[in-house]
Amino acid sequence: MKAVQYQKFGGPEVLEVVDVPDPKMFSDLVLVRIEAAALNPADLGFQSGAPDALVDSLFPVTPGWDLAGVIEQVGVATTGFRPGDEVIGFVRDKAMHYGTYAEKISAEPRQLARKPRNLSWAQAAGLPVAGLTAYQAIVHSLEVTAGDTVLVHGASGGVGHLAVQIAIARGARVIGTGSEASQEFIASLGATPVRYGDELVGQVRKIAPDGIDAILDTAGRGSLSTTHAIAALGARVASITLSAAEYPGTIDVFLHLDGDDLTRLVELAEEGKLTVHVDRIFPLDQAAQAQQLLAGGHARGKIILENRMEV
Repeated sequence: MKAVQYQKFGGPEVLEVVDVPDPKMFSDLVLVRIEAAALNPADLGFQSGAPDALVDSLFPVTPGWDLAGVIEQVGVATTGFRPGDEVIGFVRDKAMHYGTYAEKISAEPRQLARKPRNLSWAQAAGLPVAGLTAYQAIVHSLEVTAGDTVLVHGASGGVGHLAVQIAIARGARVIGTGSEASQEFIASLGATPVRYGDELVGQVRKIAPDGIDAILDTAGRGSLSTTHAIAALGARVASITLSAAEYPGTIDVFLHLDGDDLTRLVELAEEGKLTVHVDRIFPLDQAAQAQQLLAGGHARGKIILENRMEV
């Protein structure tokens, strides 16, 4: 099968397309034919070698944690899935070695959920990692409920655009920050858009004069520096960017696999309350170009790799 791998740390330039054997399977695993895989900023982080002191990388490494695909084979000790089932998955191991930038992968059933029936392969592939991050931030860390006014920094990004929709589904009023070019997109999600920059505080105060009840930072780059000026008394603040030092009491959100949360994302999608915006789709052999777009930081929603080769 084809896979995208890197033999050393670096940027998109270290990726190469190679032929590798099909994945082996233990008795409690399933073999998934990957239809689409999503890119995440973590791919670039681990590929750069920055977290090498914390996580082992067993070269060659195939990056990627997100997938949407079809189960081809199930182990003899596996229950809950059968060949032909369409699934999504968050497939991550303790070490960086096998990933989803590939045509196939073996996975644990607990890492998978059924694919939302109303999402395309590309949309479904973008749901697990970004969706779990957004859901766990909005629901578990910030405990957003009906009537809250929520501010999402980076509302047009992969996690941000899902966080906006999840907060709205919980009955919150949402304000989303973004660039001038992203204002229309943020509004299409159901949020009130505001622009980054010197006018942000004034814009937010005008929209929410009583202050913001919950703030989620998905953008970093000093986004929480305005918190004192816009937060209501007792506001809850969370960040997925390790920016807790910018505002006392900020909760750092760390993604973790939770089957119930993943199933709830599927339900929200099928209820029409959550969709994944796909910025661009690349064939598998253009993974380096896809990573270059991701590194630019201007994509709306998700960047996807399809299980095909450019002819």
